[in-house]
Amino acid sequence: MTDQNPFDPAQQPPVPPPPPGAYPPPGAYPPPAYGGPPPGTYGGPATYPPDPGAPFGRDQRGRPLSDKSKLVAGLLQIFLGGLGIGRFYTGHTKTAVWMIVATVFTCGVASVWGLVDGILILVKDDWTDARGLYLRP
Repeated sequence: MTDQNPFDPAQQPPVPPPPPGAYPPPGAYPPPAYGGPPPGTYGGPATYPPDPGAPFGRDQRGRPLSDKSKLVAGLLQIFLGGLGIGRFYTGHTKTAVWMIVATVFTCGVASVWGLVDGILILVKDDWTDARGLYLRP
């Protein structure tokens, strides 16, 4: 028995050179294009048609977003809550008018309603505008 290892490259027979004409001459192929797809294929990123159910996009959960901002609505409601300005901003005019009436009849005590309402707008995740679209974060 001999000590031949079939996986040892030193014990393998030499590989013959390729026959002439088996490989193209150097420079026959163009260099590969790096950084993008070849011209005439695929194009750029896919564009999607506008979604009529969500004209301002969707959130991570797939819910349609409003053009109104949650931050703006909450801060308006905190600082001008007795006048219902945050509710007017989101389109809830009936609630805003009731806030004004309550603030006037209680000599400003009901403006606490606006403060609490503004905090809830900022904290809760499911606040909508008058059209039922979720406020943007």
